[in-house]
Amino acid sequence: MKGKVYQAVRKTQEREAKNKMREKAKELQRQKLEAFKKGGKSPMFSGTSGFGSNAGYNPIPNIESLLLRDEEPSYMSVSKPTTNKAMKLGSKSKDVESFVDQLKNEGEIVQAPMLKKSNVISGKLPPPMENVEDVHLRQEERLSLKVGRDGGVQSLELHGLVTLRIADERWGRIRVQLENKDERGIQLQTHPNVDKELFKLKSQIGLKNPLKPFPLHTDVGVLKWRYQTQDETSIPLTFNCWPSENADGGCDVNIEYELEHEHMELNDVSIVIPLPLGSSPVVSECYGDYCYDARKNILLWTLPIIDSSVKSGFLEFSVPSSVPSDFFPLNISFTSKTSYADLKITDVQLVEDGTPVKHSIETVFMVEKYEIV
Repeated sequence: MKGKVYQAVRKTQEREAKNKMREKAKELQRQKLEAFKKGGKSPMFSGTSGFGSNAGYNPIPNIESLLLRDEEPSYMSVSKPTTNKAMKLGSKSKDVESFVDQLKNEGEIVQAPMLKKSNVISGKLPPPMENVEDVHLRQEERLSLKVGRDGGVQSLELHGLVTLRIADERWGRIRVQLENKDERGIQLQTHPNVDKELFKLKSQIGLKNPLKPFPLHTDVGVLKWRYQTQDETSIPLTFNCWPSENADGGCDVNIEYELEHEHMELNDVSIVIPLPLGSSPVVSECYGDYCYDARKNILLWTLPIIDSSVKSGFLEFSVPSSVPSDFFPLNISFTSKTSYADLKITDVQLVEDGTPVKHSIETVFMVEKYEIV
């Protein structure tokens, strides 16, 4: 008994510590943005190419496959510049070591000197909830997106699924109440055993035969949806990437992002920027963190969180012996605990008398593929 209590207290302390770290990261981002503004820099750049973010559902090589290899890379230090002074990327620093140590302390598996498993790099789903009720609902969405470097959505596809898991037979005969505020024409489809008229008239998920219970101890898909569009307003996070040739035979590159769907909070944002062979970038300003992998010829730009409190950010760097096409395609990934579709689970009730049933809800949104080509 003491062991269980100890484990419960320990998990609670770990969650509180992680929440404090997230809040601290958000505050640091706000402070850095204010510092950039006071220094005379604006996060908005001139240019005509607007880009969008978020990606999807088809199985394709993810960012992890771009970064993780058996050979040891030349992995450069993570930096957080707060001045306008240019910074030459160099060797491994204490920043990287402390970051790796922190991941190890949190239970992450780390392959020196590169992160082996990390949501920032791999674009994989975050771990499931630790504490769930006997009635547990999971709302999962995956977005795939391809955008042209000069603007315009080439493809955007969203897939969503609600699954129900019941661990106690007392709660087998239930109905799930949803709130649907979608105005984009997302196509909803219930499971064949779900009462379609009940869902259509009352936005409730219940079995056609109300006397039958839902299956126990299994994840049952009860509702799914799909959305396809080429409308740029459907992109939650947009990018403006502007590489321009300079007088030294290289390129100066400005990349800016903007959160368009302000109701969403994006986590573990990762932007992989390809670089020409053998050319080391000089980063002048960066909102967030960056690192340079010389073996893979990439610059990795990461941000722990993007939300409505700080909607925009930017990266500026220059690369010798380069042309604008060297910096495409960009690959972006992120996750969120906020739903893309304006669809929300509001209540769970017993069929016989409408008594509310205690339940847990897990919302997961992720980008499987996002390219700016």
